[in-house]
Amino acid sequence: MRHVRPSALALALLLLFSLTACRPAQQAPSAAPSQAAASPAPSSQEPSQAPSQSPSLADDETPDIRFAVLSGPTGVGAAKLLDNVDNHNHLNHAGYAYTIAADNSELVAGLSSGEIDIATVASNVAVNLYNKTGGGVKIVAVGTLGVLHILESGGKTEIGSMADLAGRTVWAAGQGANPEYVLRYLLAENGLEAGKDVEVVFADASEISAKLLSGEIECAMLPVPAATAAILKSEGSVRAAIDLTEAWDGLKNGSQLVMTAVVARTQFAQEHPDRVAAFLTDYEASIDFVNGNVDAAAEIVARLGITPSAPIAKQAIPQCHLAFLAGTDMVAAISDYYSVLWSIDPAAVGGSLPDSGIYWTGG
Repeated sequence: MRHVRPSALALALLLLFSLTACRPAQQAPSAAPSQAAASPAPSSQEPSQAPSQSPSLADDETPDIRFAVLSGPTGVGAAKLLDNVDNHNHLNHAGYAYTIAADNSELVAGLSSGEIDIATVASNVAVNLYNKTGGGVKIVAVGTLGVLHILESGGKTEIGSMADLAGRTVWAAGQGANPEYVLRYLLAENGLEAGKDVEVVFADASEISAKLLSGEIECAMLPVPAATAAILKSEGSVRAAIDLTEAWDGLKNGSQLVMTAVVARTQFAQEHPDRVAAFLTDYEASIDFVNGNVDAAAEIVARLGITPSAPIAKQAIPQCHLAFLAGTDMVAAISDYYSVLWSIDPAAVGGSLPDSGIYWTGG
């Protein structure tokens, strides 16, 4: 069932949506809107808003794959897949039903209840859910690497590296989730300590954006598309100073910054390995399309409500570092990332590193 939820599409709310791709589960706000109409069905998440049937399904059909994504960068790579469903284009499994959610908590609830089969979630949410459910989900792919950027306001060009943050105050979104851990790690690897050498103030993405645009603050960390929206709206007074994915890669320590994981319910993967494999083929094709057809993809992303507008999507897509990793490549990338998170704060991965059972490599 494609869930359709209302939104005012106000910039502040959509900026907040982009952050939810990095946050652990919490009370969910309303999801991003969608254009396609379909027949209603009950929803346990928001009783007042009846979800609707995916346009590719007849009323009496059961979907082969119930797929869910987050509004914001976590959902960008899947945009073409969702567009294919809306337009009845052939996929490996025509019987998809999809949901665009506003918060990780909706996806965690759906995976836990068995109402969702496969979902894109923040990588730290994936490992915490695996630990909390005793192996109830498996990571089947990686879809997004890093989406975080350090922004500088006031038309200044004083910041060009992590070392340049010494003595500054950085306003940051994502306390207690991937963004905080990434910032702390990159500061430490550059000889700086958060709270000592660099003051870090955590706030919502919408508040940070407003302060950047007003000139009240000079330095902030935001994910795309929130960062992209702030830059475009500033008309030149806010710039992207550091791409944290590039800063991470510059460490050359063998690990990758991995902020999105695609997870499947373990029972679903065990009972339907062919469907998981087919989904991965469709998802990889979707990521390839988005990366290779930015203008067309931007229109799709905006229509789905994953970003506020096509111009923002067009600028944000290259900054999302979309990458499809599965099998052994996926295991190597995300396991190394989890080791880094654990070294920063064991609570980041639920208290302990996951065993190899968290990964699905086919069959």
